[in-house]
Amino acid sequence: MAAGRVPRYTPPSMTSTDIFATLRTRTVAALRNLLPELPEEAFARIQMEPPRDAAHGDMATNAALVVAKPARQPPAKLAAALAEALAALPEVASAAPAGPGFVNLRLREDFLRAQLPAILAAGERFGDSAVGGGRKVDVEYVSANPTGPMHVGH
Repeated sequence: MAAGRVPRYTPPSMTSTDIFATLRTRTVAALRNLLPELPEEAFARIQMEPPRDAAHGDMATNAALVVAKPARQPPAKLAAALAEALAALPEVASAAPAGPGFVNLRLREDFLRAQLPAILAAGERFGDSAVGGGRKVDVEYVSANPTGPMHVGH
C-alpha cells in the first residue's frame, strides 16, 4: 500500500442502519473488554449522540462517566482508555477524551458514504423510530393571551 493511503472501508455486517446504535454497541463491547468485572446494568445509561458542538466530531459518548463509579476509576482515565479502544474501530477516524469523561468520535468518510445505500433503500422511511413504544402522550397547546403583552414564553 502506498505511503499515506488509508485502506478502503469494508463495512462489517451490521444488522442496524442506525449508526448511533451501532457505535453504542461497539462502545459497550469495548468497555466490557476494559472492565469485564462490571455487571450488565452498569452499561444501561450509556448514550451515543451528536456532540453539542459539531467542531468536536460526529458523535460523543458519556460511557466513561456512566461506568466510572461502578468501576471505581476516575472518568478521565476511563475516557482515555476507551478513546484508545474506539480509535481502533474500522468506522472511527479518531477518538479523543473530552471534558470530565466524555469521548468524542470522528467517523471515517468512507464509513459514512457506505450508509448511503441503506438510506436510499429506506426512502421516506429513513429515520423512522419506535421511540415511545406506542405510549400515549399529552401535547398541550396554549395560545397567547390577547389581552396582555406578548413575551418569549408565548
